[in-house]
Amino acid sequence: MFHSLWGQLALAMSALAGTAAFADARRMRRTNFDRVGFMPWTSISMLAITGAIISAAFALKGF
Repeated sequence: MFHSLWGQLALAMSALAGTAAFADARRMRRTNFDRVGFMPWTSISMLAITGAIISAAFALKGF
């Protein structure tokens, strides 16, 4: 689908955003509330979504 570097970056960022959203949902359903973890999954997913949108825009502009 995407043959450019921007397109590949958009796909990678989308995969990262999906993984971060899954991990954040899993963290919210934890049973032991004392084990909060250390990764800021919400921030990672927002940054990945932003990166995916910008990368996809550059990929489509070059298309």
